[in-house]
Amino acid sequence: MGRPGYITVPILSVLAAIGYVYYTTVFLAIPAWLGLSSATGLANAAVFSALAAACVATYAVAVSRDPGRVPASFVPDVEDAGSPIHEIKRKGGDLRYCQKCSHYKPPRAHHCRACKRCVLRMDHHCIWINNCVGHENYKIFLVFVMYAVIASFYSMVLIIGGAVHLPKDEQPSSDSSRTSIVVCGVLLCPLALALMVLLGWHVYLILHNKTTIEYHEGVRATWLAEKAGNVYHHPYNLGIYENLVSVLGPNMLCWLCPISRNIGNGVRFRTSYDTPLSTSAM
Repeated sequence: MGRPGYITVPILSVLAAIGYVYYTTVFLAIPAWLGLSSATGLANAAVFSALAAACVATYAVAVSRDPGRVPASFVPDVEDAGSPIHEIKRKGGDLRYCQKCSHYKPPRAHHCRACKRCVLRMDHHCIWINNCVGHENYKIFLVFVMYAVIASFYSMVLIIGGAVHLPKDEQPSSDSSRTSIVVCGVLLCPLALALMVLLGWHVYLILHNKTTIEYHEGVRATWLAEKAGNVYHHPYNLGIYENLVSVLGPNMLCWLCPISRNIGNGVRFRTSYDTPLSTSAM
């Protein structure tokens, strides 16, 4: 596993896969089906090129953007009336303190062994970007996955059309094109499925305002609550719309825009125990 911020084999593999799919789709599948010189072929090539560029751009940002560092000055204020809940350790009930980083952990922050530091609103460490997915790069990670899903299925349609319309002659170039298109199609099927499952998973998490870590912690908390005859409620679940706003931002038109960022500083989060915004002091 490479150090965060460095180019690793998984990152090179992702870039190589994007390049291979792009070449096969634009220079082999589209010419075989629609003709690259036709208006339809050029239009599809342009649209797919834009999708591929968006994938590369958002992937680069997800790789390079810091997921969120805990401020050196952070100290939880247990007397702050604006923070009705504080996360504590399972054993002892003390405020969460990272012994490795020598500072308190803000709500939803966790220590990443790969990055060797605490990450704000940590979701998981992803080897494919050699970086944590946290407060600062979660949205761009989600947008990248969304673009990748769209591009994968779009490419599959073009590749299937290209494979069907390939000339059935015996020229070596046709055999080479057919092999490349078939191989690309075979690789795209599980890739598109995996990306679609990943996107669906994170859409589910966003709708419930959870991280992957919080989901697994919630499973245990639910079991313990039911065992004690209680009901567990995820404290950061504000309702579907407010959950979307807290992750994607207040402007609905910018929810899937790669240049817009999420809201908040990653140290403090609204909870279901807070006073509603409409009745709170501004």
